[in-house]
Amino acid sequence: MGDFIHTQFWEMILRVIFSFFVLLILTRILGKKQLSQLTFFHYITGITLGSIAAQIASQAQTNFLDAFIALVWWGVLTYIMTIVTIKSTKTRVLIDGKPTIVVQNGLILESALKKNRLHMDELTMMLREQAIFSVQDVQYALLEPNGKLSVLQKTSEQVATKQDVKASVSPPTYLPTEVVSDGQLIYENLVELELTEDWLIKMLKKQNIQSVEDVYFAQVQTNGSLYISLKDKARHSSP
Repeated sequence: MGDFIHTQFWEMILRVIFSFFVLLILTRILGKKQLSQLTFFHYITGITLGSIAAQIASQAQTNFLDAFIALVWWGVLTYIMTIVTIKSTKTRVLIDGKPTIVVQNGLILESALKKNRLHMDELTMMLREQAIFSVQDVQYALLEPNGKLSVLQKTSEQVATKQDVKASVSPPTYLPTEVVSDGQLIYENLVELELTEDWLIKMLKKQNIQSVEDVYFAQVQTNGSLYISLKDKARHSSP
């Protein structure tokens, strides 16, 4: 009996050590996103990996090899999906979702709240967490894929800087919106902003950029200007 308990003890110790280091290796491989940056998919994936590792460590009746294969394979699938979402915008939207406007020009979009199963008490709480106590002070509010709320306050309510002494209090012309991601044009965003592809090409040519494919990220700013970040290879090859 004593030998049996002794064997069980050392088996448990080995299971804990093995599970610990396998989980450590997997988390290092899968990335360094902070908890606040995790989407729901990555959050659930992390919980599942932890649950499998915990079962390996604590459940002696669990077949060690089967559980090990399950843990590693789950990590591999997560890694593959991470790579796919980096490479494919459509897959990223499908897996992680995309930001949703819930307040536009100071007006609450009820349909957007219902679609995201968000009620007004939650919305006002999320605004208060950003020290905004009145919805009428909000120009735009977006619900991000990770569940956080991003807010652009009305110009008259924004904190002033030294450069803002003579700033206008007129509302912004545009909500800052990405129109190019990883060399791909986002047509639906251009349409929402009532802009055209020709406009975008002209704005790029003004900065001596001949192709959308050279652009890693481009975002229309509130005043109608275009913020551009080139791909590394395009940046290094530019004069």
